[in-house]
Amino acid sequence: MSAAAPAFEAIGVTRTYRMDGVSVHALRGVDLRIDPGELVAIIGPSGSGKSTLMNVLGCLDRPTEGTVRVDGHDVSRLSDTELARLRNRTIGFVFQSFQLLQRTTAVDNVALPLVYRGVRRPERKRMAREALEAVGLGHRLQHRPSQLSGGEQQRVAIARALVGGPRVLLADEPTGNLDTGTSEDVMGIIERLNVELGVAVVLVTHEASVAAHARRQVAVRDGLIEHDSGPPS
Repeated sequence: MSAAAPAFEAIGVTRTYRMDGVSVHALRGVDLRIDPGELVAIIGPSGSGKSTLMNVLGCLDRPTEGTVRVDGHDVSRLSDTELARLRNRTIGFVFQSFQLLQRTTAVDNVALPLVYRGVRRPERKRMAREALEAVGLGHRLQHRPSQLSGGEQQRVAIARALVGGPRVLLADEPTGNLDTGTSEDVMGIIERLNVELGVAVVLVTHEASVAAHARRQVAVRDGLIEHDSGPPS
């Protein structure tokens, strides 16, 4: 796909759920474009629709109506298998709860997405080592999550998200389980990798201090974009 294609594009996106026979309109017609290399924070209170928007952009959920494009691909045209391949090759995910395999070393946790690509073991190990070195954990390759601090676990999660060279990184409350000082360290790493690798980063957060790291802020409320500071000029 052309390098000029938006990292994410949502056009008239709605998402409606049925809960106990009642329709819940989580997204009510969202238009949003995020270009390659941007660092964007999606902010809003609990229940605003920001996490639903992240799930739709990340191809973890399909919109009820509207168009979603990821790296120029219209996801409505993709099968579940093709969607899984797009997620694996194009999108890196970082979650608040880290989601690391507890009995697995840091280097093997980071290498896991490459298993699904069919990358051979020696190459997986090399790529995982380099990713961990990029987040300052080259000395923790053989440590398991229980042997790492919360900040170190989140660094492992970031390395795992970036190991395959994705075009975009989605981070859902990436500092939610971390103290203030560690949060600043993790955000510093995300900012540096955004600049050095040119990866578009979308942060979903309710914390103003985290959102302040982004050069663009998109506020969501009641399933709509309430304010968009716009891409940098």
